[in-house]
Amino acid sequence: MIHSLEVYKGNELIFASDRHWLHPLFELERFLNANSYQTAELLVKDKIIGRAAALILVYFGFKKMQGQTMSLLAREVLDYYKIDYTFERLIERVACQTEELLRTEWEGKTAYQLIKRRIESRQT
Repeated sequence: MIHSLEVYKGNELIFASDRHWLHPLFELERFLNANSYQTAELLVKDKIIGRAAALILVYFGFKKMQGQTMSLLAREVLDYYKIDYTFERLIERVACQTEELLRTEWEGKTAYQLIKRRIESRQT
C-alpha cells in the first residue's frame, strides 16, 4: 500500500489519498458523488482503521476493507455490520480523540455528521 487510503475496483486503483486523519474519507465521498461506482463492489485499503473510519465507511456502503492497522473498536463495528475485512495489526485503540468520542457510537450517519462538523469548524 502506497497511499493513506486506496480504493480498488477489482485490481484497478480508482481512488487514492495521502491526507491525514479522516480527511481522505471526505475526499472519497466527493469522488464517489462525482462517479457512479457501487461501493459494495469496491475494496477500501486504509493505513489505519479506527472506529470513526469504520463507521463512516459502513455509512458509505463499503462491504470490503483492508487495514494495515485496525483498532478493536473498529473491528467491533465491522463485525456488527458483517463487513468482510482483514488487517495486518490489531491494536486496542487508535491514539486519537475521535476514537474516544465515538467509543459507544454504532450509527455511521451520526459519526459522519460529527466528524464533518469537526472538520468544518477547523476550517473557519
